[in-house]
Amino acid sequence: MDTQPTLGPVLPEGKQKISLVSRGCAYDGGVQFHQLAYFVAVADTRHFTRAAEQMRVAQPSLSQQIRALERDVGAELFHRIRGNLSLTEAGETLLPFARRILADTESAYQAVRELDELGRGRVRLGATPSLCTGLLPPVLAEFRTAYPGIELTLHESGSRDLQTDLSEGALDLAMVVDSRLRDEHRLSTRPLLVEELVVISAKDRPAPVRRARMRISDLEGKPLVMFRRGYDLRDATVNACRAEGFEPSFAIEGGEMDAVLEFVRAGIGIAVVPSTVVRDRFRVTRFAEPGLSRVVRLAYRQDVEPSRAVRALRDAVTHYLAHAATLPRGTQSLVKS
Repeated sequence: MDTQPTLGPVLPEGKQKISLVSRGCAYDGGVQFHQLAYFVAVADTRHFTRAAEQMRVAQPSLSQQIRALERDVGAELFHRIRGNLSLTEAGETLLPFARRILADTESAYQAVRELDELGRGRVRLGATPSLCTGLLPPVLAEFRTAYPGIELTLHESGSRDLQTDLSEGALDLAMVVDSRLRDEHRLSTRPLLVEELVVISAKDRPAPVRRARMRISDLEGKPLVMFRRGYDLRDATVNACRAEGFEPSFAIEGGEMDAVLEFVRAGIGIAVVPSTVVRDRFRVTRFAEPGLSRVVRLAYRQDVEPSRAVRALRDAVTHYLAHAATLPRGTQSLVKS
């Protein structure tokens, strides 16, 4: 019987670390899990030798298993041209399925290991940068106090990327913005809160308008500190300006949330941000009704049974929003107590 290599370091005999690859699960005459793991490693590194080193297996053995996988699926998975390695159309199609199979299998073993108690476990949470800056810190602080033994991993990205990661099994939960949701039959979402979008400016600079509230049209000609392309808030701001018949003016663009906030504090320009990230650091100007807002949702896989640790974090998020003594002005919880 062939012995498959492990993902972890080699331990003394009788104490070999068990991993997904070493379990040797397979379908008779079909694709084996370790072949999928090798395939994902090659796809990520774009290099057979580096993938072999990552998987702790001899390079010829890894190449042989990739060729066997290609025979099983009936198509070449990689273009191999003069040392350059890239995925074929078949490889691009297989990759998200392979990631999901590997992640779901590991999640199943993790869930079984958690059956004895909730003092252990792991949760991989995704969230947009604005939520990481504003809402999440107090929520995760409470969760860590209640469950100090649960390992938390946070992945910060845009809503569309988070949905992809969640669908492929790289995340257990994701907090996303409804304006960037796409149809994904594997995912379900639950509305958490409505965030008001406001205009911020440096405290030592004049307000962008003399009125208490400003209109979207008042942004015309104003120097905006703008997020990078693909950012949820960039699209929301630009689309609102275009709906009023003008293109916004950028003082500087391309930043992540932390950079945008610091640029505004330095007086470079103004920015449109969620009220949850403002606190008392800026001059805040609200939009006149109906204003700008967005719905934050909790996304999860509907075809995978969540582990106890994942359920605990999901419940902690909703409990916090249902019972928070105060939320930022203009923020409305959609979670019922």
